Amino acid sequence: METKSLSNLQLELLKVYSRQIEDEDVIAIRKMLATYFAEKAIRMADEAWVENGWKSVDTQRLSQEHNRTSTGL
Repeated sequence: METKSLSNLQLELLKVYSRQIEDEDVIAIRKMLATYFAEKAIRMADEAWVENGWKSVDTQRLSQEHNRTSTGL
């Protein structure tokens, strides 16, 4: 069985939240993290769009591409 170490974010969160917190706070923090990473992904996509000079007509072409690769899992 393969063991994986915790990420730097997981370790930091363990330090910050080493005490029990309310479920509503957990939900709020989960939403904040999701929002942060969603906004970051959108910014990165916007940058790629500009860097590649894509136009709205490229949307259909890009949506049909298959760029995922097998991870061997």
